[in-house]
Amino acid sequence: MTADFESITLSPGHVGLAQLRHIHQGGVRLTLDDAARTGLLAAQATVQHILDSGDVVYGINTGFGKLAQTVIPPGRLAELQRNLVLSHAVGTGAPLAAGVVRLVLATKAVSLARGHSGIRPEIVDALLALFNAGVVPRIPAKGSVGASGDLAPLAHLACVLIGEGEATLADGRTVPGAEAMRSIGLQPFVLGPKEGLALLNGTQVSTALALAGLFGAENVFAGGLMAGALSLEAIQGSIKPFDARIHAARGQPGQMAVAGAVRALLEGSEIIPGHAHCGRVQDPYSIRCIPQVMGACLDNLAHASRVLVIEANAASDNPLVFTDTGEVISGGNFHAEPVAFAADIIALAVAEIGAISERRMALLLDSGLSNLPPFLVRDGGVNSGFMIAQVTAAALASENKSLAHPASVDSLPTSANQEDHVSMATFAARRLGDMVDNTAVVVGIEAMAACQGIELKHELKSSPLMEAEFNAIREHVAFIEQDRYLAPDVESMRLWGLGAQGRAWPTAVTAILPSHA
Repeated sequence: MTADFESITLSPGHVGLAQLRHIHQGGVRLTLDDAARTGLLAAQATVQHILDSGDVVYGINTGFGKLAQTVIPPGRLAELQRNLVLSHAVGTGAPLAAGVVRLVLATKAVSLARGHSGIRPEIVDALLALFNAGVVPRIPAKGSVGASGDLAPLAHLACVLIGEGEATLADGRTVPGAEAMRSIGLQPFVLGPKEGLALLNGTQVSTALALAGLFGAENVFAGGLMAGALSLEAIQGSIKPFDARIHAARGQPGQMAVAGAVRALLEGSEIIPGHAHCGRVQDPYSIRCIPQVMGACLDNLAHASRVLVIEANAASDNPLVFTDTGEVISGGNFHAEPVAFAADIIALAVAEIGAISERRMALLLDSGLSNLPPFLVRDGGVNSGFMIAQVTAAALASENKSLAHPASVDSLPTSANQEDHVSMATFAARRLGDMVDNTAVVVGIEAMAACQGIELKHELKSSPLMEAEFNAIREHVAFIEQDRYLAPDVESMRLWGLGAQGRAWPTAVTAILPSHA
């Protein structure tokens, strides 16, 4: 990386959601707050004092899990840590996306730098060096139950630090871990007492996946609001249900924020006053209740974001070192139940964003409700228009309903019943990626259909903000005069729904999103 990139100083315990979003996106350089080094050194000294005194402490000179009663002699402690990393590197599946791994590197560095892990500062520096060099350890996505930490995936990260495993360099080459370490000017580490365990224990993979899901959910939330506003214009829906007084009378914060955002998006529309006296009293719920439904989704995302920011800053390995008393205390901060619940909450929001969007899409195609040509195309019969695009949206909305089943309610005991209740947070968070992608297609198809409806029905212009969005969509997707191969259009609108076409959402929308607030 070069000096042109933004620099973020990681202050353990105080890393914010916006910083985490930038870390996920990439293009930033990370440094550690110098104040954290004192705590790192003190915790390492505490571990060394325990060894020098001959005390037996779990995680320092014992086996692990069910083998915690096995005392390891001093001459084999390095072998113990190396074997721990290698034996736990049993993940499977496709590698985690680069943005997720960036979050893993950053949050693992933050967690260790809290000064409760007993690990050398040089190892934290190595994690940040990998990040800054654009080196992405290859971490298989599957194999963690989200308790005792994300053991298998974090072992694959630790493998690179000891010269094993694989990583992808900034130039795209996948190389052995030892070569990845040499690329940042370091030799592989020989791990000291507790260091391997500190690297493997922790909720960083679950948290990183959940954060990535949250940021994706924010994008499809924004896309859903934009699509909903376009649909309202297309059917000449009423703006009255978005009156601030209605929402203040209920008092739900997300609902009030969403209603305000829609009013801001549609301010200055020529279409709305053009049908002020049309006699239309009540629109279907998918239009009229946008603030109530999307507002509830927003409140869920806000709650989940608070949980995940805390977890991203947490010391979540075991045991923890407390330098003020010289104690090393076993606990259970590695149990990712808070992350599992947060991920399940995000899943509910993402599913509902897609569900109400699909219903608005169906409304647009129903000429009896929308007063638009059937399936939004002239010369219907010869042309099917958006008929099957809505089927695709329905299929994906249905798939999301299955994926939204809570993962946190499941548990299978592991480690010979020593670890007898687990969170399943890693899957809870990992499935968010598929759900976000599905919803991006759904809201993208709705937006494309709404633009078609506006163009079929109106010569009047919408608001300046919505006209700008309409024109941006038309740069990628043309009006459908007659049936054509639509798959490329759907893909373009999927990218639109992900906010991935190089165009920022309007401030009226981003201002209410948790990571932008």
